[in-house]
Amino acid sequence: MKTFKQLVSEHEKLVDEILPWDLEQKLSCSHGLLVLDIREPEEFAAMHIAGSINVPRGTLEAACDYGYSETVPELVEARKKEIVIACRSGNRSILAAYTMQLMGYEKVASLKTGLKGWTDYEQPLVDLSNDEIDPDFAEACLSPDIAPEQQKPVR
Repeated sequence: MKTFKQLVSEHEKLVDEILPWDLEQKLSCSHGLLVLDIREPEEFAAMHIAGSINVPRGTLEAACDYGYSETVPELVEARKKEIVIACRSGNRSILAAYTMQLMGYEKVASLKTGLKGWTDYEQPLVDLSNDEIDPDFAEACLSPDIAPEQQKPVR
């Protein structure tokens, strides 16, 4: 049995990662870059990188292929396009990048540190209306508390 951390650790060696400042630079000069946010729709609605598209991790494989109700044509046709995948902390995006590589995506990378690192680097996030999110609010939302029942039991 493997833990989530073990799965991420194994797969991060197999995918490219990009740091927030590198993504900022790419966004300022690359018109073909696709930022793919794989968080849940409610997370995306609350805050995301401007111009990114949302495909939740749970429907990623179907979104990347034709013939499904989850199909996202822009994503299906982006196999040769540069794609940076974002999540909250950079863990889910590692697994998504690995999966997309298996599906034939050639230039896919994970945003190391995720949106948490993006805001730590003082880059803006927007809501669905494209209004900028208060950085303190973003920080609080991107650093949720872990409830006692979510902790590993002490034995």
